[in-house]
Amino acid sequence: MISKNYSFRVKYYETDKMQYVHHSNYAKYFETARIEWLRHANISYKDMEDQGVMLPVVNLNTNFKKPAKYDDLLTIKTAIKQVPDVKIIFTYEVYNQDDELLTTGESTLVFVDMKKNRPIRCPENILKAILNP
Repeated sequence: MISKNYSFRVKYYETDKMQYVHHSNYAKYFETARIEWLRHANISYKDMEDQGVMLPVVNLNTNFKKPAKYDDLLTIKTAIKQVPDVKIIFTYEVYNQDDELLTTGESTLVFVDMKKNRPIRCPENILKAILNP
């Protein structure tokens, strides 16, 4: 499976009084890294939704090992855990500029038919793009 790195610098407004990244930001970081991973595999959320498929998050886990701080250059390594079926599971590893592992995470999303509001198997075109980037 493909792995994709996404890098960015921590902004002041993302930190708390200790200048550590506030825990609530990690869900946003993971979402951005996940969207960039899909874009790298030539999958667009917009196109997917235009085709009547959405991917709601049904589970999100975050494990904090060390704090990220203001102005750190973070890199999120994103991958999928297994071949998607009805669900797709993304894994995340967050590193700072010194290549220290700061945070790990995992999110589970489910493919849903927007008209029926019911889970469906991963659409064939998306599965092909994931398996043959």
